[in-house]
Amino acid sequence: MKAITFLGDSLAALKAFPQEARRESGFQLDRVQRGLMPENWKPMTTIGSGVNEIRVRAEGGIFRTLYVATFKEAVYVLHAFHKKTQRTAKADLTLATTRYKALRKER
Repeated sequence: MKAITFLGDSLAALKAFPQEARRESGFQLDRVQRGLMPENWKPMTTIGSGVNEIRVRAEGGIFRTLYVATFKEAVYVLHAFHKKTQRTAKADLTLATTRYKALRKER
């Protein structure tokens, strides 16, 4: 089972989700740690190679968790947020991209 590392304020953002969304997001991240794919996800190649988005619908809205699991040592959670429109906000994409680039540079 891979370790999980939260970048920036992604853990605090995930903890701010309503209980149902937080529980489901945590369950899906556990699947990723065990080498499985989340039940509802999509690739986010615009952010970077290997970046995926966990998609959770819960009471209170739509919640997303962006992560990369292609590194053998850990699953890195780049960003977690409440999605309020059909399109992902540019600020959310930019933040995840910045964290992904910093992670790659650090490694």
